Amino acid sequence: MAARKKTSARKAKNGKQLVIVESPAKAKTIGKFLGSDYEVQASIGHVRDLPSTRSELTDKQRENKYSALGVDLEDDFRPMYVIPPGKREQIRNLKAALKDAPALWLATDEDREGESISWHLLEVLKPKVPVHRLVFHEITNRAIKQALDTPREIDANLVRAQESRRILDRLFGYEVSPVLWRKIRPKLSAGRVQSVALRLLVEREMERIAFEPSEWWDIDALFATRGDEAAPFEALLRRLGDQPVAASGDFDRTTGKLAKDNVRVLGEKDAHALAERLAGKTAVVQDVEEKEFKERPAPPFTTSTLQQEAGRKLRYSSRRAMSLAQQLYENGLITYMRTDSTALSTQAVDAARGLIGERYGAAYLPESPRTYKTKVKNAQEAHEAIRPAGSRFASIDEVRASQGADAARLYELIWKRTVASQMTDARGKRVVVRVAVDDALFRASGKTIEFPGFRRAYVEGSDDPAAELAEQESLLPPLTPGQELDVRQLEPKGHTTQPPARYTEASIVKALDQRGIGRPSTWASIIQVLLDREYAFRKGGRTLVPSFTAFAVVRMLKESFGRLLSYDFTASMEDDLDAISRGEMDRIEYLKRFYSGNGHPGLHQLVQKGLDTIDPREVCSFPLGEAGGRTIEVRVGKYGLFVSDGEQNASLREDIVPDELTAEAALEMIEVAARGPQALGNCPETGKPVYAKSGRFGPYVQLGDPVEGSKEKPKMVSLLEGMSLETMDLATALRLLELPRDLGEHPEDEEKKHVFAHLGRYGPYVKWGTESRSIPAEINLLDIELAAAVALLKAPRRRRGQRAPAAPLKELGEHPVSGEPLKILDGRWGPYVTDGTVNASLPKSVPPDELTINEAVELLARRAERMAAKKGARRKGGRKKAAKKKAAKKKTARKKAAKKKAVKKAAAKKKAAPKPSDEASN
Repeated sequence: MAARKKTSARKAKNGKQLVIVESPAKAKTIGKFLGSDYEVQASIGHVRDLPSTRSELTDKQRENKYSALGVDLEDDFRPMYVIPPGKREQIRNLKAALKDAPALWLATDEDREGESISWHLLEVLKPKVPVHRLVFHEITNRAIKQALDTPREIDANLVRAQESRRILDRLFGYEVSPVLWRKIRPKLSAGRVQSVALRLLVEREMERIAFEPSEWWDIDALFATRGDEAAPFEALLRRLGDQPVAASGDFDRTTGKLAKDNVRVLGEKDAHALAERLAGKTAVVQDVEEKEFKERPAPPFTTSTLQQEAGRKLRYSSRRAMSLAQQLYENGLITYMRTDSTALSTQAVDAARGLIGERYGAAYLPESPRTYKTKVKNAQEAHEAIRPAGSRFASIDEVRASQGADAARLYELIWKRTVASQMTDARGKRVVVRVAVDDALFRASGKTIEFPGFRRAYVEGSDDPAAELAEQESLLPPLTPGQELDVRQLEPKGHTTQPPARYTEASIVKALDQRGIGRPSTWASIIQVLLDREYAFRKGGRTLVPSFTAFAVVRMLKESFGRLLSYDFTASMEDDLDAISRGEMDRIEYLKRFYSGNGHPGLHQLVQKGLDTIDPREVCSFPLGEAGGRTIEVRVGKYGLFVSDGEQNASLREDIVPDELTAEAALEMIEVAARGPQALGNCPETGKPVYAKSGRFGPYVQLGDPVEGSKEKPKMVSLLEGMSLETMDLATALRLLELPRDLGEHPEDEEKKHVFAHLGRYGPYVKWGTESRSIPAEINLLDIELAAAVALLKAPRRRRGQRAPAAPLKELGEHPVSGEPLKILDGRWGPYVTDGTVNASLPKSVPPDELTINEAVELLARRAERMAAKKGARRKGGRKKAAKKKAAKKKTARKKAAKKKAVKKAAAKKKAAPKPSDEASN
């Protein structure tokens, strides 16, 4: 309260108290609760960072020999902070708002990143008024008022921890990435945590490659009680005589091989012969085993479990889940979404218990509230679990109406999980029945839920569909030992062991969390970086597949930077950063140990050794095996992937799935490439040969051969989608070589301009004068007629300058600085965000519906910065050219003037010189 009284005393300074948060949406929500005495502004994320290029530094900073790194290694790892060009205008706005403010409240998130933003704001704004740190875990009226009553100072330890993490990431990335450029390929990057996550993906893919599938058979039986018309129940063969029969659990999940010696593996013939032998035999119930069970509800969501469950149940990517969670938080609907804690406040427990009693009844309400322990060491960062905000949870319909269907689906997940966590246990009975048919023993299992408890509200998902199916309720008829049963069916079934499943976004977040790698604020961005850098790609929409380039990167890092890439070391670094955030460890000493070593080589020594010892050929080659008597391998080259047999090469796509590429398939590619151009025949009009060829950018057809000494190149046209070199014939090749096709005069054109069908870099299109339209996939470029082309040309253009704009893919809201509407549109080169003046393409790995307004502002700022830099360079170049031209003119003029002056001087001298006299001559 003392801080508030001090603030009130300053009210003599006219103006509103300034509150700064990270995002415009959060500012808008908080503004509703604070009233007219406060002005809420957004910093729009971080306001300072390490420089991305030396040009961002001041002249004095550029004199530092570590300016390219952005961290002064000789001055206690002092970071050289800069204000990114895209943030300068917002800083000016914040300074203007602070000018007349009687107090400054910093209301950024209460984690390392949020604390760092508040500290940087202090450094940049240099306020001369009282400053208070405002912290809360949910944006509700009660939480904001409570935070105003209990402000605190900026936590220097949290700031130091964030700064240490940022410096560690800069040192690792800037020191190791150049090694990748020199040894593997330019423009690659390494990251302290991203590289460890990539190792997980690569090692799983290597397990899949090494996996050798095994086959086994069993018998699926259907039994029924005699004289009962009820549905039969299923049972599986488990023993034959005294020996267990192999089942899926008896095989090693990593290698696919049998892991137990005492089991019998049935082959196809064995299974069919056994089924025939058992046919007509009597089935007898050997024993019935019943066990009661209780099932506890899952704890409320942490960041990790929310991302996992959103992936399983909603098919949301981690990025999508966190984007929607942030939207819900900033609009006051859930608590802070980056947390390791499973704890609930008393307010939340009371709200959940009230809902349970009202909606489900007293039987579903435990006598006392449930509590959940958390493993988090950092008290500062162990907030509440993710739950609906406030003392009255908003309904799902309310959220759907205000935030949209996608956000409502995530909110529903959070609502149900929170409520279920405070409900009673589910109770039920598991029944196991063993049925003997001659010397074969079958096993059936059933599960009945006698009281659903928390299951009325929520059931947790599973990454293993088979396990999830097994947990579903299944009923068995009442049975007693010795009871005879009818055998309705004995069906032999074959099975093959399956390789370890690839990681999905949900399962890799779980793996990182279990190993203690990364933190709630970083998991989604780690995955995004791997996709952006094209180290991995999605297959089937969900699974993450590493590229062969990723294989090379991980191999090099494991062999030369093994300790830094180990799971335990990376997890211990997170613990060390936590210790710094608690004030238990000195950050300077820690950074020195990491960079220079202490009893073991530090990062700098490892980099120097790696540059000297790493063999690029060795780290970039991956054997596929023998085929056609040749050793086949994949190589990662500086200009792309290729397969090689040691003599011949063939290019590979970057998105080839490593465990699907065989030596035989690679050999076929090599042989096709070795055959060279495929002669299809001669063009009947020109007599030139026509070839089908494969090049760096894919298959194409070519007319004629290059002529030595001539600059004219043969005509080349790419094959259309669905065409292949193997099926290409002369007739089709000639039709391709006719492109662009003249379709005739446009019927509505007074100038009688013609319409043409083209094949361009981005696919087929029609063109008429300056107008062009893409040809949809259902229309064949080679068959399109004038009428269809004219219809396409009449349709609205789907890019800037269009006469009838297409609807935006997404409307993000107003730009927090300019107030202009931000929209995502679909352009010829893909989706882009625009404010009406500046356009910025979306990264390939970011779906339009996952882009947040803060990210849009960042993209536009960077784009505007690049445009300004180019414009400045052109102006500078123009001025230099003009200055050079002017200087050259001046020089020429000076030369002419000097020459003229010399001529005049010589003439004057000649006139003044004494002439020989006649007397003298005498």
